[in-house]
Amino acid sequence: MATAAIIHDADLSALSTFRLPASARELITLTAPEQLAELPANDLPLLVLGGGSNTIFLDDWPGRVLLNRLTGLQVQRLDEDYSLVHVGAGESWHRLVMDCIARGLHGLENLAMIPGSVGAAPIQNIGAYGVELSSVLASVTAWDWQHHQIVELSAADCRLSYRDSRFKSADRDRFLILSISLKLSHRFAPNTGYDSLAAELTRRQLATPSPRQLAATVMRLRRHRLPDPARLANAGSFFKNPVLAAAAAEALLMEFPRMPHWQMPDGRTKLAAGWMIERLGFRGYRIGDAGVYQHHALVLVNHGQATAGQLVDLIEHIQGAVGDEYGVELEPEPMLIGPIARSARNP
Repeated sequence: MATAAIIHDADLSALSTFRLPASARELITLTAPEQLAELPANDLPLLVLGGGSNTIFLDDWPGRVLLNRLTGLQVQRLDEDYSLVHVGAGESWHRLVMDCIARGLHGLENLAMIPGSVGAAPIQNIGAYGVELSSVLASVTAWDWQHHQIVELSAADCRLSYRDSRFKSADRDRFLILSISLKLSHRFAPNTGYDSLAAELTRRQLATPSPRQLAATVMRLRRHRLPDPARLANAGSFFKNPVLAAAAAEALLMEFPRMPHWQMPDGRTKLAAGWMIERLGFRGYRIGDAGVYQHHALVLVNHGQATAGQLVDLIEHIQGAVGDEYGVELEPEPMLIGPIARSARNP
């Protein structure tokens, strides 16, 4: 095992898919859990970075960035119905999905082509087209900075909710995710209830899609909705769909009956942030090189030379317009790193 090398004054722009200019005082690439015990101690603030698809640097990072590149995949057969898949946090999420499909392990098909690393999945409780990670997560193995030891957390311990978890909120700086375990089925039971997915399957005449056909359909939809970060810098869907109490949602839907919405298991209602933004005419809108994607109003993009100030102005302008029109507060989905975020920052 090689000792983790430290790069000083490291450029971070290529490590975030939004590609704003930023640097870190120290950058360390982690390739083995044992390297954690050998890291030189200091009082610098620490930030863990995976694929960079959910982190936007609004300023230089004054401390240490730990680049999680822990790899590995093992399959443990539980019984005739299920297997546990143990996978390193630094693995590509999309490659994991496709690998599991090839192995006949099911439950991830709707989550194909989500950018980023495996370690980010439980932080965000990633989800798409009617499926969330919470439906298949068995446990998370993590380094506990508070107690300086490796711990295993059950899915319940992770406190997953809509695009949130204890790793993102209550214990944001406590854990470094090393690996996750997923309980996947040997029997394919396609989840095709999400409206746009169902419509695309119907259009393609796939009444009973195979696992590969379902994943391919999801990827087709994502390519249509989301720009390739390698060609147009972005961080995917930028704002969370707001979730309101049933009474508040009912009142809003009486005023805007065409607004797409979904009932949540806890009785609350999730509303379509993209619909709100598009209805206000923001699609294609720009402040400098920070803009709203012309094909999907929920996606913010960097047209090449965007600055942090331009992005923050754009975020706050959209939040203000949506708040004025609908009385709803939009919360960014990516983590915004830097002191200039102000009201645009995640709570």
